[in-house]
Amino acid sequence: MAVFSAKGITLRRLSGLGVGQPQLKAWGPLDLTGEGLVLLNAKGQITEINAQALRFLNCILPDLTGRDFWDAVPPEIVNEHQSSTGRALASSAQHVFVVHNKFEGAWLEYAFRTYPSGYIVTLRDVTVAQKLQVMLDDSERRNRLIFEVNPNAMWIFDLVSLRILAVNRAAVDFYGISQSIFLNLAVGALFPDGEGAALLACVSGAAGQLLEPQLCKQKKNDGQLVLVELAFGRLVWDEHQAVLVSLADVTERHLADRGLRRENAELELELSKQRLELQNTKRDLEAFTYALSNDLQAPLHAANGFAAMLTDKYAAVLDAPGRHYVSRIQASTHQLAKLVDDLRTLVQLPTVSLSGGVEKVDVTALCAALIDDLRAKDPGRVVTVEMETSLSLNADKRLVTTALACLLENAWKFTSKKLDGWIKVSLTASLSARKTPGELVLQVSDNGTGFDDAYSDKLFRAFQRLHSAADFAGNGLGLAIVKRVAERHGGRVWAETSPTGASFFMAFPQAQT
Repeated sequence: MAVFSAKGITLRRLSGLGVGQPQLKAWGPLDLTGEGLVLLNAKGQITEINAQALRFLNCILPDLTGRDFWDAVPPEIVNEHQSSTGRALASSAQHVFVVHNKFEGAWLEYAFRTYPSGYIVTLRDVTVAQKLQVMLDDSERRNRLIFEVNPNAMWIFDLVSLRILAVNRAAVDFYGISQSIFLNLAVGALFPDGEGAALLACVSGAAGQLLEPQLCKQKKNDGQLVLVELAFGRLVWDEHQAVLVSLADVTERHLADRGLRRENAELELELSKQRLELQNTKRDLEAFTYALSNDLQAPLHAANGFAAMLTDKYAAVLDAPGRHYVSRIQASTHQLAKLVDDLRTLVQLPTVSLSGGVEKVDVTALCAALIDDLRAKDPGRVVTVEMETSLSLNADKRLVTTALACLLENAWKFTSKKLDGWIKVSLTASLSARKTPGELVLQVSDNGTGFDDAYSDKLFRAFQRLHSAADFAGNGLGLAIVKRVAERHGGRVWAETSPTGASFFMAFPQAQT
């Protein structure tokens, strides 16, 4: 017989049926509790048992008659728990252990309690609770592992005592403090003298509320002070109300931000200077435009008027050289007046606003009127003009008129040495070499002299001429004006040449109107 003692009472495992054994009976009302209940006498014999206990022990009532309680328990449980239970009950009024049935995947709790005439054993299925506990333990192990291997420096301190409870490897490396020393520190030791009190008081008073990350200084083991960002989270750690602290070293970022702020300040100062220079340039440009519009026009009108008077009133007394000189004066004043007009147009274009000025422009009608003006000025010319009857685009009408005038005058001028001049105006939605979605391209082509393609980059610059004034009159501003008009619309210009002439292109982005 195996023996264990409880409060001086010897319980014996019986090897067989005994004489004078108590009559066993089931407790009907106790079957409703869901727990197994077994009453043992002082000798450890079962006196009463309910149906749930029979199910837990996988026994039927007659099998337990006159048996010691441990005879009803599987041998492996007896071997593991009988002796420890006897020792526990010898010094305590109760003892509890849990057994795992691996085959059934269930946990059964055995709870022993003493009472005056023996013992009460409660059997309870704790499978759900044990599974939850296993999951909780697994989760805690994972969380501890994540804490330990996290690359961010992290530590945990007790919310009441402010003692450090745990620290990960990254924090040990960051502070240069060994783990054993770290765990003997109060959290205030990580702050420069007196600087952490207010922050810790704020964390302690947060009462579970999420605290925003805080910028502060931390003190390393070598005395170095670093700027860090601390993030906080409340948790329970080893049954302590605690705070998890995650640290990010922002020293380099702070220095970079400070450098960036300094650079921004310097840039703002430079921009202010440039804005001032731009304002001065704008005022100078306005003064120049005023001079072109007023101060230069008056002398030109006077010179041209006097030349006309000489021609009208003194034609009879002027010989051929005199009349030639007067015509030269008139031609020069006309040329200078044209230059002044073109200069005024060129300098005013950057300040022209397109706001509300974009509309559907009838390009065909504009070109027809401009060609009529050119024919009227030069009636002896034979020039064929090709143009579709319906060409239109969305643009500023006044600016497009200015650009078309320059392009058509340019084509008219450079076909002047041809017996049969030819000019073509067209619009296309795309060009294979320079296709850009959403653009309309205005093209003006002619069979004139063309140009050297090596100098095509100079065509649209102000005062750049690829032909001498003796061959073709002009001031070198027409194509520069064309370029400015295209740019004011957000477009672009280019030119192409061939042995048979030249083509000039203006691309206009087309917004819906």
